[in-house]
Amino acid sequence: MGLIVIEKMNSISDTILQRKGARKVNEIPPEVVSLLQKGALESVNLTEWLAVDHLELLRNILPEIGLEQESEPKLTALYAQNEKRIMKIIPAVANEWLVLLERQQPAEQSRIFSLLVNHRSDSVRCWAAYVVGLNEKLNLDQKLASIRPFAADSHFGVREISWMAVRELIIHNLNQSLNILIDWVSDFDPNIRRFAIEATRPQGVWAKHIPVLKENPGLALPLLDTVKSDPSRYVQDSVGNWLNDASKSNPDWVIRVCKEWSETSNTKETKRIVSRAQRSLSKDGLV
Repeated sequence: MGLIVIEKMNSISDTILQRKGARKVNEIPPEVVSLLQKGALESVNLTEWLAVDHLELLRNILPEIGLEQESEPKLTALYAQNEKRIMKIIPAVANEWLVLLERQQPAEQSRIFSLLVNHRSDSVRCWAAYVVGLNEKLNLDQKLASIRPFAADSHFGVREISWMAVRELIIHNLNQSLNILIDWVSDFDPNIRRFAIEATRPQGVWAKHIPVLKENPGLALPLLDTVKSDPSRYVQDSVGNWLNDASKSNPDWVIRVCKEWSETSNTKETKRIVSRAQRSLSKDGLV
């Protein structure tokens, strides 16, 4: 972490550091907005995360990393795209970082990327996750290994971006991905277990659908079976959401799986997952 960021952190009051976060963008205190845009503060909820102006943040981060000369060309290129949607602007910024990194010598590449990966700002770490996802020089094994630290990140936003950054690659290499991720669902870290489930959801929010899993969700059953009674509510929610996704295209399969789980895994965790999994089916009167 750069000296500038450390100095900024040292001057931030406990009131700001311990805030719960505003419910509406216009209720975020100006000082918090300023600190978020400077990369000196993590967002604490979705409202703050969505409120970050990534181009303004980039304007502040480039000089901090010693790349002030890159500011004008990078920002000009990004402003020309006129993109406002956060799920488009994050990969767009990441792509500019990737182009910049490819022009550097290995030592400088390592220095810059390390600063992004370990930055105080969760938004900057989101860029770094997409740098991994967009790097065509990495194969599936390398990308999943490189994305793993982001999947385990302490911040909810970075964890979400981590699976989104590699989802397209997973879609195009589904069987190989499922074979790799089967080890992830047994990891001690619930964030890693949750990544394996969330990354393969048949039709998750803010993500491309996976047609193969919509038609044949049973391909992912080995992953789901492993976490059908997971102790983490974070993982439970993901498993329930996965099955709820599948119920929209393959309701009979989901009903069958939930029935089998209820009979073979009589735990409160499985009951919670099954209830969440069948919420759309219940609404439609199918269960």
